[in-house]
Amino acid sequence: MNPGAEAVTNLDLFSPISLGELTLPNRVIMAPLTRNRAAVPDNVPRAMSATYYAQRASAGLIIAEATQVSPEGVGYPATPGIHSDAQVLGWRTVNDAVHAQGGRIFLQLWYCGRISHPDLLPDNQQPVSASAIRAEGDAVTPEGLKPFVEPRALRADEIPGIVNQYRQAAKFSMDAGFDGVEIHSANGYLLDQFVRDGTNRRDDRYGGSLENRSRLLMEVLSAVLETWEPSRVGVRISPENSFNDIRDSDPQATFNFIATALSGKGLGYLHVVEGDMMSDERNVDYRQIRDNFDGYYMANCSYDKARAESAIARSDADMVSFGQLLLANPDLVERFRMDAELNTPDPDTFYGGDGKGYTDYPALA
Repeated sequence: MNPGAEAVTNLDLFSPISLGELTLPNRVIMAPLTRNRAAVPDNVPRAMSATYYAQRASAGLIIAEATQVSPEGVGYPATPGIHSDAQVLGWRTVNDAVHAQGGRIFLQLWYCGRISHPDLLPDNQQPVSASAIRAEGDAVTPEGLKPFVEPRALRADEIPGIVNQYRQAAKFSMDAGFDGVEIHSANGYLLDQFVRDGTNRRDDRYGGSLENRSRLLMEVLSAVLETWEPSRVGVRISPENSFNDIRDSDPQATFNFIATALSGKGLGYLHVVEGDMMSDERNVDYRQIRDNFDGYYMANCSYDKARAESAIARSDADMVSFGQLLLANPDLVERFRMDAELNTPDPDTFYGGDGKGYTDYPALA
């Protein structure tokens, strides 16, 4: 049976759901949120991150912030990695704290590609991408904003090395005590740069047709599945999000194809950013994408409780991930149950800094 087409008709945000043998007590999911609070220069999660995530352990599932699979995958300062022993130990501290509170946590695996800058990369190397197309806008560097540079198109013989970095990151994620992983193929980062034709102008086996443009994603997925059971692996996509200056000429066809290609593997879920975060426009029929995927569908993008409840009741989604609401309300599940007042997020403390705006949002009395 397709787990995304559950027979029960009275589901709500507080209904349990199982990813294989992992049972989530509710469908309120913590979306991956970049917070730029890793220790530099080694990009190791800090002790306060253990507090931050443990405070939010009542979510059905925490998807930890995007985490680079290699030093070459970095795209922002003070973001954590999962490619060194020290990073594994740092994440293990986080995961132990979450599990001690009864929580469940996946790690989002990330490679930024052209959305980087030589200042962030080993030996000031040039960022890489599917094709040598510069993004409009600015990179966030340790010295402040600097214009994006033109990336170097990856050679076909380099791509197995990228896949191997994901393979090793999947192993490190298990060593660190995560419950699973999410492959980040959204929001204009490397895997998305290969999938969307606005950034992929290749004429080899990684460009042109939908099958070719999705090849890197599928190779990464196969590598990750060498370590993790399929039910412990999710994939995130963002069909029409223009963040990081990315676009596709036919997002409906492209991501219907991706949803179908990801089916038949027993994956834990497909995590979909619905609409464009930059404009709030929504032109894709996301029900088509849901219907083309044979597993659980996790919806994301500006959901509140009422909209989430409606999506689950209509079977438009099986789970809903929340970003800023869970950032500001560590006990969001309980607040939703009680229809309690919500804390207001403070955008000035979203990125970087200390515990202010990170671990000091109050829970209900």
